[in-house]
Amino acid sequence: MFCYYVCRVSFKLLSNDVTCIKSCNAAVEKDKAWETSLVRKVIVFVLTYAVIVIFMLLNGTVNPYVDALIPALAFLLPSLTLAWTKKVFS
Repeated sequence: MFCYYVCRVSFKLLSNDVTCIKSCNAAVEKDKAWETSLVRKVIVFVLTYAVIVIFMLLNGTVNPYVDALIPALAFLLPSLTLAWTKKVFS
């Protein structure tokens, strides 16, 4: 009888642990999906562009709207091609 009770208790604990691990894995997968999403990349691109334009306007750059595209695109291009590059070299 004691063995049955211990097994039942440990099974419940194990079941709770599995449930906890599954919920943690779901959270990690959600975070990974956000990190690799196109929406995130576009948001970072737009914010990077806006901050650089403001900086260049404050410094009196001749063409701040065009010149700010270079560093913003320098971020966007590698982030868009990274997955493709991984597939090519794996």
